[in-house]
Amino acid sequence: MKNLKYIALALFIGFYQNTSGQQTPAPAQSEVISVTGATAHIGDGTVIENCTLVFENGKISALGAGVSPQGRVINATGKHVYPGFIAPGKSLGLIEINAVRASDDQDEIGSLIPHVRSLIAYNAESKVVESMRPNGVLIGQITPQGGRISGTSSIVQFDAWNWEDAAVKVDDGIHLNWPNTFRRGRWWLGEDRGYQPNKDYQEQVEEVLSFLKNARVYGNGQGAPVNPAFEASQGLFNGSKRLYVYAQDEKQIVDAITSLKETGIDKMVLVGGYHAHRVTDLLKKHNIPVLVNFTHTLPEFDDDDYDFTFKLPKMLVDAGLLVALQNAEASNFQTRNLPFYAGQVVGQGLDKEVALQLISGNSAKILGIDDSYGTLATGKSATFFISEGDALDMRGNQLTHAFIDGREISLETHQTELWKRYMGKYNAD
Repeated sequence: MKNLKYIALALFIGFYQNTSGQQTPAPAQSEVISVTGATAHIGDGTVIENCTLVFENGKISALGAGVSPQGRVINATGKHVYPGFIAPGKSLGLIEINAVRASDDQDEIGSLIPHVRSLIAYNAESKVVESMRPNGVLIGQITPQGGRISGTSSIVQFDAWNWEDAAVKVDDGIHLNWPNTFRRGRWWLGEDRGYQPNKDYQEQVEEVLSFLKNARVYGNGQGAPVNPAFEASQGLFNGSKRLYVYAQDEKQIVDAITSLKETGIDKMVLVGGYHAHRVTDLLKKHNIPVLVNFTHTLPEFDDDDYDFTFKLPKMLVDAGLLVALQNAEASNFQTRNLPFYAGQVVGQGLDKEVALQLISGNSAKILGIDDSYGTLATGKSATFFISEGDALDMRGNQLTHAFIDGREISLETHQTELWKRYMGKYNAD
């Protein structure tokens, strides 16, 4: 029996080693490159027809309809150029195979652990991460999961040798799962399967607030014993970190905003926000953006409209909020569908260029990386891709080229390899 365990372990290691390595990261840009003739979707609502985009040393040096091409020329006539899409709030690179504990670093033991940093556990060779790129998802916020305060996230680009190379913004924010006001009944204990009030809600809220208040006092004091959790929280009070608050129902959202503001936290982002449309005035008053949940899901409550989740992003945009899309509640591999979630919102009446902002320019603003990413502009990072058609439509989202910081990255993945293999088989029959 013992020998069988060793054999099984050896087989798994061998399989994992043979399947875990991704494409070799692209080298630094070494020549001036121009993309000509494309329709450029800037990511701020602007579209430039017959655009020429010139970039060198990883930065966009010229952009416009009348710009003269320089260096190597990529003819993109009839095609479309988009900024690299951004995926917030995902544990990409922290978990590879859900059923294999050794490949799962998305959560740690403990409830209040802001000092746990996701970046140092990020696997740049993840095949799941690699599969994002052919759909134009080139940047992500690598986020820990679980517990009350899950830890600290960082933002990475998806073509790197290791986590140091991948880092775009280190330790950008802390993630808080606000206590649920309701919970589902535990049928195995004879309770009704429906929602029931969480009797421990107030106690759980006090636990969070007490921790944050103590962390603030710790930062104002001198000579106190080192407390890693309190140390990691100081960015929330000096403005160097954002607090990402995961809350869904109206009471959760109101309680979270009003209570957390009293602790001295200034930069907050609401994540999920299922009932955010009911408290838009409060969100605007405190300048709180929303990372709204992905659209491809069912309504939560029986009395919701059947298409409520499809409409919610547009409702928040129409209310004047800064909104971006995320899919924190979906599996990691579904993150590659991010552009199609935005396309779903277009189907609800939102302007296509505004929908594009939900996964590009708005995402960059919310994450605090809009000085370099999220839109196409002179001086910003040359992180973009060329698509045969509309990138928000799976029929048009066919990438021919993609660049991260000016480096031309591979669009090959284990999925494209399998596609070519089996298409060859079927075409031969």
